[in-house]
Amino acid sequence: MNYFILIIFALAPSLIWLLFFLKKDAHPESKRMILKIFFYGILIALPAIFIERALFQGFRALLIPSVFIFGLNIFIGVAFVEEYLKYLVFKGRVSGSPELDEPTDVMIYMIVAALGFAAFENILIFLPFDSPFLIQEAFFLVLLRFVGATFLHALSSGLVGYFLALSFVKERQRKRLLLMGLGAATILHGLYNLSIIKIGKGIQGSGSQIKISDPQTFLLFTFILAAILLGLALFVTFGFRKLKKIKSTCET
Repeated sequence: MNYFILIIFALAPSLIWLLFFLKKDAHPESKRMILKIFFYGILIALPAIFIERALFQGFRALLIPSVFIFGLNIFIGVAFVEEYLKYLVFKGRVSGSPELDEPTDVMIYMIVAALGFAAFENILIFLPFDSPFLIQEAFFLVLLRFVGATFLHALSSGLVGYFLALSFVKERQRKRLLLMGLGAATILHGLYNLSIIKIGKGIQGSGSQIKISDPQTFLLFTFILAAILLGLALFVTFGFRKLKKIKSTCET
């Protein structure tokens, strides 16, 4: 399978969710602006790699138990860094733009940036499989990324976008609402990553010889993972409905 086809597979989860979420906007944004923010979401994912590696090295140098270093890596080194960088795309490229004229736009642009970020992650995951990579395996990986990490990125940024939209309406609470959004997204993103790690460690073998070493732990973290995605999906759906009732324009 050549690289072009692999990139198509890698982009598929983000593009499908992009089409889905754009339907949530009663007054669609310009295609040019959507593509620009999606592209900047891809670009911002590159420095995330170096920032995360630098933080991992810094945390390892701390004289604290390894369990705390593990927690710092997951919640600060990955979750917070990624949520904050996605927010920076909005702050740097959308905030103050005439394209931002209603509260739901904030959630839309945050989600678009997140899907660009997730697209870059997916490309990094797909590209190493350049030789014996079967169509069936590609479809399976696309499905996992579609219902998993790509969806998580979109939803967590949608959550940040909701609080950010409220902050434009409630200016006196702007900083507090932004911190609430970033804080909640970071915690849920970190718990999602922790669940993935725990689930992965509980699976042994490959192919048809797969064994779950600790079924109770596996089920617990599978439940946590599903609850995070379902809870975020419901919150984002509620957020769009609530913001549509707010007629105020977003002035930054």
